[in-house]
Amino acid sequence: MLEIPGNRGLVAFSSVLALIAGCGGGEASSGAASGDQPAAGAVVEHPVDAATAGSVSGTVTFAGDVPAPAAIDMADEPSCQEETGGNAVRENVVVGSGGELANVFVYVKEGLDSSLEFPAGDPVVLDQRGCTYRPHIVGLSMGQLLTVRNSDDVLHNINATPTENRGFNRSQPQVGMEFQTSFPTPEVMIPVRCDVHGWMDAYVGVTPHPYHAVSDADGMFAMDRLPPGDYVLEAWHELYGTATQSVTVEQGGMTSVTFEFNETMAGRPVPMGPVLVVDHATGTMLRTTPRL
Repeated sequence: MLEIPGNRGLVAFSSVLALIAGCGGGEASSGAASGDQPAAGAVVEHPVDAATAGSVSGTVTFAGDVPAPAAIDMADEPSCQEETGGNAVRENVVVGSGGELANVFVYVKEGLDSSLEFPAGDPVVLDQRGCTYRPHIVGLSMGQLLTVRNSDDVLHNINATPTENRGFNRSQPQVGMEFQTSFPTPEVMIPVRCDVHGWMDAYVGVTPHPYHAVSDADGMFAMDRLPPGDYVLEAWHELYGTATQSVTVEQGGMTSVTFEFNETMAGRPVPMGPVLVVDHATGTMLRTTPRL
């Protein structure tokens, strides 16, 4: 537990005001900033000639007994209960009938020329709908705008706790509210949670390039316009940790790869920073270990 110096009652009152006002209250371990209005930079053209590039596509699978999805009780939020049909479940393990594993973040970890400078790309939306973050896993490039939106007519509080970037803790009490932010430093992954609804969580992966993807309901992913070369791909799952594959991309070619996760990997999740929450009763900031 991390005690905030000063008068306890004043701190508790200030903490409540900060949450209600939606202040960006995260901590930064590296000093990197994540602002609501990132400074506009010069237009950057894509440095890879599409005519000479290749691509990577693949599938992520799960082997073993599939854990039953954990049900979510939304009885206290009738509108969200109705939105989800009353049968909402956690999305930490989503496996198809053929063993396809969804919500796996796949990205180029090694091999890319670090001198290449890429355009940030179009803004990506992280929506709160049915008291659920959609999508559950988000991929961003450094500096790419993330639009965080509340599509529910209930209060949400978005608490992002990175370790390499600056975090934020913002309230969205009304439907239709949104804000934009970005992350200037690569980080895999950034936990995002709602302090109001304990079941709501998402993860954001930030890379220095656009070569990242998230496996879909069929376990499939793809990355296009890669320069020819040898690469190390990493696949990240919130419960089963990481797996890597070495691939060679040829000019104009399509490289296929398969990642397999299994139940024995559940004991080694990727380490991430603790979650920072406010204890309104005592006026202290509590650090909790990431929830699995």
